[in-house]
Amino acid sequence: MTQWNPWHGCRKLSAGCQNCYVYRIDSAHDKDASIISKNTDFNLPIRKMRNGRYKIPAGQKVYTCFSSDFFLDEADDWRIDAWQMIKFRKDLQFLIITKRIDRFGVNLPHDWGDGYNNVKICSTCENQDRADYRLPIFLNMPIKHKAIVCEPLLERINLSRWLHPSIEEVVVGGESGKNARICDYDWVLDIRNQCMELQIPFHFKQTGAKFIKNGRLYHIQRKDQHMQAAKAGIDFSG
Repeated sequence: MTQWNPWHGCRKLSAGCQNCYVYRIDSAHDKDASIISKNTDFNLPIRKMRNGRYKIPAGQKVYTCFSSDFFLDEADDWRIDAWQMIKFRKDLQFLIITKRIDRFGVNLPHDWGDGYNNVKICSTCENQDRADYRLPIFLNMPIKHKAIVCEPLLERINLSRWLHPSIEEVVVGGESGKNARICDYDWVLDIRNQCMELQIPFHFKQTGAKFIKNGRLYHIQRKDQHMQAAKAGIDFSG
Protein backbone atom coordinates (compact mmCIF):
# COMPACT_ATOMS: atom_id res chain seq x y z
CA MET A 1 0.00 0.00 0.00
CA THR A 2 1.31 3.45 -0.95
CA GLN A 3 0.08 6.52 0.93
CA TRP A 4 0.26 10.08 -0.31
CA ASN A 5 -0.71 12.78 2.16
CA PRO A 6 -0.21 16.09 0.34
CA TRP A 7 -1.52 18.01 3.36
CA HIS A 8 -2.24 17.23 6.99
CA GLY A 9 -4.89 18.18 9.51
CA CYS A 10 -8.64 18.51 9.30
CA ARG A 11 -11.73 20.03 10.90
CA LYS A 12 -14.35 17.77 12.41
CA LEU A 13 -17.49 17.87 10.31
CA SER A 14 -20.02 15.22 11.34
CA ALA A 15 -20.73 12.39 13.78
CA GLY A 16 -18.18 10.10 12.15
CA CYS A 17 -15.41 12.57 13.03
CA GLN A 18 -15.96 12.39 16.80
CA ASN A 19 -13.08 9.98 17.46
CA CYS A 20 -11.00 10.78 14.38
CA TYR A 21 -7.77 8.77 14.24
CA VAL A 22 -5.84 11.78 12.90
CA TYR A 23 -6.77 13.77 16.01
CA ARG A 24 -5.97 10.75 18.19
CA ILE A 25 -2.51 10.25 16.68
CA ASP A 26 -1.66 13.96 16.66
CA SER A 27 -2.75 14.34 20.28
CA ALA A 28 -0.34 11.57 21.28
CA HIS A 29 2.44 13.70 19.76
CA ASP A 30 1.21 16.98 21.28
CA LYS A 31 0.01 18.26 17.91
CA ASP A 32 -3.17 20.12 17.02
CA ALA A 33 -4.86 18.20 14.19
CA SER A 34 -7.15 21.15 13.42
CA ILE A 35 -4.17 23.05 11.99
CA ILE A 36 -4.03 22.46 8.23
CA SER A 37 -0.57 22.36 6.69
CA LYS A 38 0.98 21.38 3.38
CA ASN A 39 3.29 18.38 3.71
CA THR A 40 6.88 18.22 2.55
CA ASP A 41 6.08 15.23 0.34
CA PHE A 42 3.36 17.18 -1.47
CA ASN A 43 4.88 16.28 -4.82
CA LEU A 44 5.46 12.60 -4.00
CA PRO A 45 3.68 11.23 -7.12
CA ILE A 46 6.14 12.99 -9.42
CA ARG A 47 9.22 12.74 -7.20
CA LYS A 48 12.07 10.64 -8.57
CA MET A 49 14.98 8.74 -7.08
CA ARG A 50 18.60 9.28 -8.08
CA ASN A 51 18.31 6.60 -10.76
CA GLY A 52 15.53 8.60 -12.43
CA ARG A 53 12.73 6.22 -11.49
CA TYR A 54 9.62 7.43 -9.73
CA LYS A 55 9.48 6.86 -5.99
CA ILE A 56 6.00 5.46 -6.55
CA PRO A 57 6.36 2.87 -9.31
CA ALA A 58 3.75 2.38 -12.01
CA GLY A 59 0.77 0.18 -11.20
CA GLN A 60 0.50 1.15 -7.53
CA LYS A 61 -2.74 2.02 -5.75
CA VAL A 62 -2.20 5.33 -3.97
CA TYR A 63 -4.24 5.94 -0.83
CA THR A 64 -4.61 9.70 -1.02
CA CYS A 65 -4.98 12.27 1.76
CA PHE A 66 -5.62 9.87 4.63
CA SER A 67 -4.40 12.44 7.19
CA SER A 68 -6.88 15.08 6.03
CA ASP A 69 -9.72 15.47 3.53
CA PHE A 70 -8.86 16.03 -0.13
CA PHE A 71 -11.75 18.50 -0.52
CA LEU A 72 -11.06 20.57 2.59
CA ASP A 73 -11.60 24.26 1.83
CA GLU A 74 -8.23 25.25 3.31
CA ALA A 75 -6.63 23.08 0.62
CA ASP A 76 -8.52 24.52 -2.36
CA ASP A 77 -5.46 26.15 -3.93
CA TRP A 78 -3.17 23.20 -3.19
CA ARG A 79 -5.68 20.84 -4.76
CA ILE A 80 -5.19 22.48 -8.17
CA ASP A 81 -1.59 21.24 -8.29
CA ALA A 82 -2.54 17.91 -6.70
CA TRP A 83 -5.00 17.25 -9.54
CA GLN A 84 -2.28 18.02 -12.08
CA MET A 85 0.02 15.41 -10.54
CA ILE A 86 -2.81 12.88 -10.49
CA LYS A 87 -3.50 13.56 -14.16
CA PHE A 88 0.21 13.27 -15.03
CA ARG A 89 0.59 9.90 -13.28
CA LYS A 90 -1.97 8.01 -15.34
CA ASP A 91 -0.05 4.83 -14.48
CA LEU A 92 -1.19 5.05 -10.83
CA GLN A 93 -4.63 4.46 -9.30
CA PHE A 94 -5.58 7.13 -6.77
CA LEU A 95 -8.11 6.31 -4.03
CA ILE A 96 -9.73 9.32 -2.35
CA ILE A 97 -12.17 8.99 0.58
CA THR A 98 -14.08 12.12 1.56
CA LYS A 99 -16.72 13.45 3.92
CA ARG A 100 -16.95 16.57 1.77
CA ILE A 101 -18.41 15.31 -1.48
CA ASP A 102 -20.47 18.50 -1.62
CA ARG A 103 -17.19 20.35 -2.32
CA PHE A 104 -16.06 18.00 -5.06
CA GLY A 105 -16.56 20.57 -7.82
CA VAL A 106 -14.40 23.28 -6.24
CA ASN A 107 -11.28 23.79 -8.39
CA LEU A 108 -11.99 20.68 -10.41
CA PRO A 109 -9.66 20.46 -13.44
CA HIS A 110 -11.06 21.96 -16.64
CA ASP A 111 -10.41 18.72 -18.51
CA TRP A 112 -12.05 16.50 -15.90
CA GLY A 113 -15.02 15.73 -18.16
CA ASP A 114 -16.75 12.64 -16.78
CA GLY A 115 -13.74 11.86 -14.60
CA TYR A 116 -10.15 10.67 -14.74
CA ASN A 117 -9.95 6.93 -15.23
CA ASN A 118 -7.20 6.60 -12.60
CA VAL A 119 -9.24 8.15 -9.76
CA LYS A 120 -11.70 6.40 -7.46
CA ILE A 121 -13.76 8.65 -5.20
CA CYS A 122 -15.38 7.21 -2.08
CA SER A 123 -18.09 9.14 -0.26
CA THR A 124 -18.48 8.29 3.41
CA CYS A 125 -21.76 8.02 5.30
CA GLU A 126 -21.64 6.94 8.91
CA ASN A 127 -25.37 7.22 9.62
CA GLN A 128 -28.69 7.67 7.84
CA ASP A 129 -28.56 11.46 8.02
CA ARG A 130 -25.23 11.66 6.19
CA ALA A 131 -26.29 9.00 3.67
CA ASP A 132 -29.40 10.98 2.80
CA TYR A 133 -27.40 14.19 2.42
CA ARG A 134 -24.19 13.05 0.72
CA LEU A 135 -25.21 10.20 -1.55
CA PRO A 136 -27.69 12.07 -3.79
CA ILE A 137 -24.92 14.63 -4.39
CA PHE A 138 -22.40 11.85 -4.99
CA LEU A 139 -24.53 10.07 -7.58
CA ASN A 140 -24.86 13.26 -9.61
CA MET A 141 -21.14 13.97 -9.72
CA PRO A 142 -19.14 13.19 -12.89
CA ILE A 143 -16.91 10.46 -11.46
CA LYS A 144 -15.90 7.31 -13.35
CA HIS A 145 -15.17 5.17 -10.30
CA LYS A 146 -17.39 5.53 -7.23
CA ALA A 147 -17.62 3.69 -3.92
CA ILE A 148 -19.54 4.21 -0.68
CA VAL A 149 -17.73 3.88 2.65
CA CYS A 150 -19.82 3.33 5.79
CA GLU A 151 -17.02 3.72 8.29
CA PRO A 152 -17.33 4.15 11.16
CA LEU A 153 -20.75 2.54 10.90
CA LEU A 154 -22.74 4.11 13.75
CA GLU A 155 -26.26 2.83 13.13
CA ARG A 156 -28.43 0.84 10.76
CA ILE A 157 -28.46 2.56 7.35
CA ASN A 158 -30.80 2.09 4.42
CA LEU A 159 -28.66 2.65 1.31
CA SER A 160 -31.04 1.04 -1.18
CA ARG A 161 -32.12 4.32 -2.78
CA TRP A 162 -28.51 5.17 -3.57
CA LEU A 163 -27.18 1.80 -4.73
CA HIS A 164 -27.00 2.81 -8.37
CA PRO A 165 -25.09 0.60 -10.88
CA SER A 166 -22.40 3.31 -10.96
CA ILE A 167 -21.43 2.36 -7.39
CA GLU A 168 -18.56 -0.10 -7.73
CA GLU A 169 -18.35 -1.14 -4.09
CA VAL A 170 -19.73 -0.55 -0.60
CA VAL A 171 -17.21 -0.79 2.26
CA VAL A 172 -18.32 -1.16 5.89
CA GLY A 173 -16.30 -0.97 9.09
CA GLY A 174 -16.52 -0.22 12.80
CA GLU A 175 -14.73 2.43 14.83
CA SER A 176 -11.32 1.96 16.43
CA GLY A 177 -9.72 3.54 19.47
CA LYS A 178 -10.37 3.45 23.21
CA ASN A 179 -13.45 5.67 22.89
CA ALA A 180 -14.93 3.74 19.96
CA ARG A 181 -18.68 3.50 19.59
CA ILE A 182 -20.29 0.15 18.96
CA CYS A 183 -20.74 -1.51 15.59
CA ASP A 184 -23.53 -4.09 15.42
CA TYR A 185 -23.09 -7.08 13.12
CA ASP A 186 -26.79 -6.89 12.25
CA TRP A 187 -26.18 -3.44 10.72
CA VAL A 188 -23.33 -4.86 8.67
CA LEU A 189 -25.42 -7.77 7.42
CA ASP A 190 -28.29 -5.45 6.58
CA ILE A 191 -26.09 -3.39 4.26
CA ARG A 192 -24.69 -6.58 2.79
CA ASN A 193 -28.20 -7.79 1.99
CA GLN A 194 -29.03 -4.48 0.31
CA CYS A 195 -25.91 -4.79 -1.83
CA MET A 196 -26.59 -8.42 -2.74
CA GLU A 197 -30.14 -7.62 -3.79
CA LEU A 198 -28.85 -5.01 -6.25
CA GLN A 199 -25.65 -6.88 -7.20
CA ILE A 200 -23.32 -4.23 -5.75
CA PRO A 201 -19.96 -5.56 -4.44
CA PHE A 202 -19.65 -5.44 -0.65
CA HIS A 203 -16.57 -5.49 1.60
CA PHE A 204 -16.57 -5.86 5.40
CA LYS A 205 -13.30 -4.09 6.20
CA GLN A 206 -13.05 -4.19 9.99
CA THR A 207 -15.11 -4.88 13.10
CA GLY A 208 -14.06 -1.86 15.11
CA ALA A 209 -13.07 -2.03 18.78
CA LYS A 210 -16.58 -2.62 20.18
CA PHE A 211 -18.46 -5.17 18.14
CA ILE A 212 -21.88 -6.62 18.90
CA LYS A 213 -22.81 -10.00 17.47
CA ASN A 214 -25.88 -11.97 18.49
CA GLY A 215 -26.49 -9.52 21.32
CA ARG A 216 -23.03 -9.99 22.83
CA LEU A 217 -20.47 -7.17 23.03
CA TYR A 218 -16.91 -8.07 22.01
CA HIS A 219 -13.87 -5.87 22.72
CA ILE A 220 -11.51 -6.47 19.81
CA GLN A 221 -7.91 -5.32 19.74
CA ARG A 222 -6.81 -3.09 16.88
CA LYS A 223 -4.50 -5.75 15.45
CA ASP A 224 -7.39 -8.21 15.15
CA GLN A 225 -10.15 -5.99 13.75
CA HIS A 226 -9.40 -6.54 10.05
CA MET A 227 -8.71 -10.24 10.58
CA GLN A 228 -11.98 -10.82 12.42
CA ALA A 229 -13.92 -9.07 9.66
CA ALA A 230 -12.21 -11.26 7.05
CA LYS A 231 -12.99 -14.39 9.08
CA ALA A 232 -16.68 -13.57 8.87
CA GLY A 233 -16.43 -14.42 5.16
CA ILE A 234 -19.29 -12.16 4.10
CA ASP A 235 -17.66 -10.18 1.28
CA PHE A 236 -19.71 -10.17 -1.91
CA SER A 237 -18.19 -9.66 -5.37
CA GLY A 238 -21.40 -8.74 -7.15
